[in-house]
Amino acid sequence: MIEIENVTKRYGDQVALDGINLTIEKGEILGLLGPNGAGKSTAMNILTGYISATEGNVKIDGIDILKNPEEAKKKIGYLPEIPPLYLDMTVEEYLKFVHRIKKVKSAAIETSMTRIMSLVKILDVRKRLIKNLSKGYKQRVGLAQALVGEPEVLVLDEPTVGLDPKQIIEIRNLIQTIGKTCTIILSSHILSEVSAICHRVIIINKGIIVASGTPEELSRKINNSNKVLLRIKGAKQDIYESIKEMEDVKLVKEQGVHEPGTVDMLVEANKDTDIRETLFRTLSGAGFVILMMKSKDADLEEIFLEVTTENKGGVQ
Repeated sequence: MIEIENVTKRYGDQVALDGINLTIEKGEILGLLGPNGAGKSTAMNILTGYISATEGNVKIDGIDILKNPEEAKKKIGYLPEIPPLYLDMTVEEYLKFVHRIKKVKSAAIETSMTRIMSLVKILDVRKRLIKNLSKGYKQRVGLAQALVGEPEVLVLDEPTVGLDPKQIIEIRNLIQTIGKTCTIILSSHILSEVSAICHRVIIINKGIIVASGTPEELSRKINNSNKVLLRIKGAKQDIYESIKEMEDVKLVKEQGVHEPGTVDMLVEANKDTDIRETLFRTLSGAGFVILMMKSKDADLEEIFLEVTTENKGGVQ
């Protein structure tokens, strides 16, 4: 659906993107991550046709966005971090305006508006001024404008920034629903959100792609150890000493108390060692009751820090 080929963007002597290559399949929800200044915004601006690349090209469904920008942009809906809303319009007036500037046929506007407002759940505020809406509703209106024209590609930049937990869950569920019919590129600093929504993750650092894959694939690639999380009934210090003396244990770290009379411990072993059976035999032999034992893979936050920290290599 989207082909990004050898895209480089320079601002004078500064390289914002350095030979990016990326293919995004139809129906995929892709998470785009990176530290501030890594090149994410530049990549999205090139992808949506707001700025041009210094080198390389971008194709949307086979259409070059520079050679045929109007046709390519018809296939794209874009929600910037700050939604482009006219606050003194009502929701209905604003969406009619967006339909007109996107050249939707007049006869189709009312049907399209009703469908979109129903999808993003803003029908009940259609007559209200946008400036009087809550942050969550404004975000929904911003998402509605991005859906005008039935785009095949949806680009979302920090769609849940500033929302409360309930609003975040609502927008997340909405994105997953829209993802059934759209290809979605999602940029967010909320890594748990990316893990919950996205099929694949791309991490950009200093203008290059340093990691690509599902969170599970990236976790397997960067793990230099096996981690096991346990909940054990017994005295904390005695449990700690028993585990610490075991062969192949690199680290024992307390994770707090979540049930009376127990302690949670994170045990880190050498990479090629499955320590679960040894843990069970050692602790049960010492009279401790194991209430929980589960493997703990690296989460997206650990992966992000691993591949964006100075002197670390990428993960492809």
